[in-house]
Amino acid sequence: MPSGDFMNWNFKKFNELTNREVYEILRSRAEIFVKEQHICCADPDGVDYKSLHIFCKDEEKVSAYLRAFQYDDETVKIGRVLTLVHRNGLGTQLMEKAKSEIPRAFNCKKILVAAQKQAVPFYEKCGFKIISDEYLEENIPHLDMIFNI
Repeated sequence: MPSGDFMNWNFKKFNELTNREVYEILRSRAEIFVKEQHICCADPDGVDYKSLHIFCKDEEKVSAYLRAFQYDDETVKIGRVLTLVHRNGLGTQLMEKAKSEIPRAFNCKKILVAAQKQAVPFYEKCGFKIISDEYLEENIPHLDMIFNI
């Protein structure tokens, strides 16, 4: 898959998602977090209902995804960040779309992410800065990172 911006990008609140989109989002999240990273937790955690879902589809399959939700008065938190194919530029496109769309959808000054340690260089390239010490989440080292809008 080339790195050009040719994908069908979507920005939807939960109640705007189709049944198929919900299914494909959950399927892609399971593909990455359960099958690839062996994370055992209840993925549907209720946060999806209050989130903006940013994703692109390749045919009907969700190939890149993240969710964004109001974290505090000035901060939106992103999570469940994924791409099905790695190192092809799709993750960078996803983050650029998120950094432009989130300020339009939320009244915020910052975007927060709990970054897996191995993904810190990627988020740094996207303009995020480390703001915490390392901690474990689902037995995976994480660091909190912030992007100031």
